[in-house]
Amino acid sequence: MYSYSLLETSCYYLIQEKEEGPISLIKVNMETDYCLFITRFGETEITEWRKKQDPIHEILELLSDEKVKEWQTAYYSNEDAYFEDGNGEE
Repeated sequence: MYSYSLLETSCYYLIQEKEEGPISLIKVNMETDYCLFITRFGETEITEWRKKQDPIHEILELLSDEKVKEWQTAYYSNEDAYFEDGNGEE
């Protein structure tokens, strides 16, 4: 069992908060004495505060800069599809 205190600012991680839970991609945006401000990526981006002592079942991977760029290209190109209507106008 791990905790958010192990995560570093400005890094992207694949984590699993609960043993049978989904895998999440998060980025640590900033750190205070007791908390981390993170962005969680899914269908939409969600920002939230987490206590450093909050548990993480498993830290699966710290994404390399190369993998982050590859993911950003795929994620943000798919995001455009949600904002287009049926006739190609935005």
